[in-house]
This record gives sequence, C-alpha cells and structure tokens, in this order.
Amino acid sequence: MYELGEQLDGRTVAPGTNILVTGPPLTGKRRLASNILRHGMDTDEGAIVITTRDSADRILAQFDIENPTDEQPLGIVDCVTEHIGRSTTDTLTVKYATSPVDISGIGIGFSNFIEYFYGELGHERNRVMVDSLSTLLVYSTLQTVFEFMHAITSRVDDVDAIGVHVIESTAHDEATLHTIQQLFDGTVEFDESGITAVDLPESSR
Repeated sequence: MYELGEQLDGRTVAPGTNILVTGPPLTGKRRLASNILRHGMDTDEGAIVITTRDSADRILAQFDIENPTDEQPLGIVDCVTEHIGRSTTDTLTVKYATSPVDISGIGIGFSNFIEYFYGELGHERNRVMVDSLSTLLVYSTLQTVFEFMHAITSRVDDVDAIGVHVIESTAHDEATLHTIQQLFDGTVEFDESGITAVDLPESSR
C-alpha cells in the first residue's frame, strides 16, 4: 500500500491506483498532489512529474532540491521551458517536451523515466503526478487527452506505481469532466474551503 500523508488523514491506496484531484483554481489541489509525491520521496520512493504549468526549475524548488543527482529518483517532464523560448538540454532528471501540445514528446519522456527508475535504478515504488490535465485540454482535443491519459494511467497500473493527476473543475463542462473521470480509480475534490470529498478505493486510516 502507498501512504498518502497527513493531509488525507493517513489514508492508503493500493499499487496501481490513479487519483484525480479536482477543484477551482487556488484551492490547494496542486499543493496536495505535490505533498503526496513528497511523502513518498521522504521514504525514498521515486517521483515523476509531468508539468504543463511550471518549469523544471520551479518544480525542483517546490521539492527543495537545489542540485539534483543522477541517482536521485526524481524525473520531470517539462512542457513549459521550450514553449516559452528557452534553450534546453535533457538530463537524467529532466526531459523536455516542446510544449503541452507535444503529446508524443511528453509520453516519450515519461516512458524514459519509467524504464530508468525500474530498469536502471531498480526502484519498484514510484509516484506520478500530471499537473495539469486542464492545460493539456487547452492545446489538444478531449479525445487526444483521453487517449494520452489512458496510456499514462495504464502504465502506472502496470508498474504498481500510483498516479495523482490535477484538473481545474471550473475550466471544463460537465461532459468533459465526466469523460475524464472515467480514467481514474478515485477522486479528491476541493472547493474554496479546501477538501470537500474523498473517494478512494481500498482506502484505510
């Protein structure tokens, strides 16, 4: 089982679980998702972040990592830096996609980290975060994002990781949210007051 940390009252989920964290902007969704990854990193679990909102440098700062090492089980797929016109060079810690529309590049970066963590590092417990699905939906069709996230969540399941994926609930209509939610095993919902609902499979306290 994977522990989710104090913010979710010590709940645990089984390997292979994918969680959708949903709510309006600025309600703490992204902080929760980051905290779930950080909770695992504190016990030497791996973390893979697909970021469509922040650069890799900002993600490293969020995790208080100044000098990432090649042996550190953290991988970042950065869809932002090239998109804003900065030059990039892939490292063992950061893989760059050209923009949030570069679904193929994002998928390749993610797959590279999965293979590296499990194959090269022998790391069997890993957590994955996608932040955010809303940005992907701005640049691609619902069908494209659905198929991409189906591939991501299936891979998370295949390798017994867990996935924590963020979406802005107020940015999409009900039909879009309903379609996307079909991909996930559980949800954590936010409003302006914080967490309002937690629906997780096989969860315990």
